[in-house]
Amino acid sequence: MSLMDFIKKQFIDIIQWTEDGNGTLAWRFPVADKEIQYGASLTVRESQIAVFVNEGKVADVFGPGMYKLSTQTLPVLTYLKNWDKLFESPFKSDVYFFSTRQQIDQRWGTQQPVTIRDKDFGAVRLRAFGNFAYRIADAKLFHTEISGTRERYGVADLDGQLRGLMLQHISDAVAQSGIPFLDLAANQVEFAKLLLLATAPEFERLGLKLEAVTLQSVSLPEELQKILDQKIGMGMIGKDMGQFMQYQTAQAIPKLAEGVGSGGGGVAGDAMGLGAGLAMGQVLAQQLGAGLAGTAAAPVATAAAAAATVAAPAPAANSDEVFAMLEKLGALVSKGILTDEEFAAKKAELLKKLV
Repeated sequence: MSLMDFIKKQFIDIIQWTEDGNGTLAWRFPVADKEIQYGASLTVRESQIAVFVNEGKVADVFGPGMYKLSTQTLPVLTYLKNWDKLFESPFKSDVYFFSTRQQIDQRWGTQQPVTIRDKDFGAVRLRAFGNFAYRIADAKLFHTEISGTRERYGVADLDGQLRGLMLQHISDAVAQSGIPFLDLAANQVEFAKLLLLATAPEFERLGLKLEAVTLQSVSLPEELQKILDQKIGMGMIGKDMGQFMQYQTAQAIPKLAEGVGSGGGGVAGDAMGLGAGLAMGQVLAQQLGAGLAGTAAAPVATAAAAAATVAAPAPAANSDEVFAMLEKLGALVSKGILTDEEFAAKKAELLKKLV
C-alpha cells in the first residue's frame, strides 16, 4: 500500500449505523479527528433518519436510502473549504442517526393519587397505570430541543419527562370524557384515547409522535376503596335496612366464630362493635318503616328493658337468636351497663345452646 493510499483511508468514506438494541434514540457517527471524504457513501436504513450538521448548524436531513455526499446531494458542500491536495476535498462535519421505530411498552403510572372531579363522588383521588408507545417524528426538532450534541441519547434519558407529560393530562382526559369513576373500568379504551389526544401535542413539541396509550388499571386509595365497597354492598341489598343489617351480621359472623373457636378474648370486642352497629341499624330501620307507613317512629327500647330481656333468655333458641343476643350484650357492655365478667358468663351460657 502506497503512502497516498494510506492517507486516503484516514478519511471516512462509509457512514452508516446498525442499532445496538440498547434503546438508543440518537447516535453521533464517530468522526473524531478523522474527516469525511468528499463523495463518501451515506447509508440510512429503514426506521432511521440521518441529520448532517456542519459548523454547528443542521445542513440537511436524510431519510432511508443510500447517498453520495457531494454538491448534488448536499449543496452546503459548495461552501466548505477545499484542500488543495492530491485527494478530493475532505471536510469535518457531524452526522447524527436517529431511530424512528416505535418505542413500545413504555410504562406510566401515578406515584401519588391524582385528584379529579367526579359527578358521583365529587372530588376523587385515583391511581392509574398503563403503557404507551412513541417514535421520533421530527429528527431535526428532536436534535435541537432534546438530544443535542451528545454521542448517544437513549430511551431511559427521556423516560421521566414523558411519564410526567402523561400524568399531567390525566385530569384533562377524565374531564373531557365525562365518564364517572365507577364506569372508568368499563371504558378503559375510550379513556386511553382521550389521554392520547390530550398528551399528543406535548410530544410533538419535542419532535415525537405519541402512537398509542393503554390504561391497564384504575383504582382508589385504600381508605376510599373501603367506602366504595360499603356503597356497593348497600347497593346489592337495596334500600331494605333490615337486609342491610343481615348483610353486616353475615360479614361479622366469621370473625366471631373464629374468636369462639380459638378461645381468645377478642369476642367481646367484636360483639360490642357488632352490637352497637346493629342497635343503630335497628333504630334507623324502625324510623324508616314508621315514616313509610305514615306513623310515628317506634320508641327505642331503654337499657333497663334490654337488660331484662337479657336476664331471661328463651330456653331454646336458634343460632340467629343467640348471635342477636350476644350483640345486644355487647352494646350493654360498651355502655357500661354490664361488666366484662357478666358478659363472659352470659356468653358462655348462650353459646351452649348452639351445641
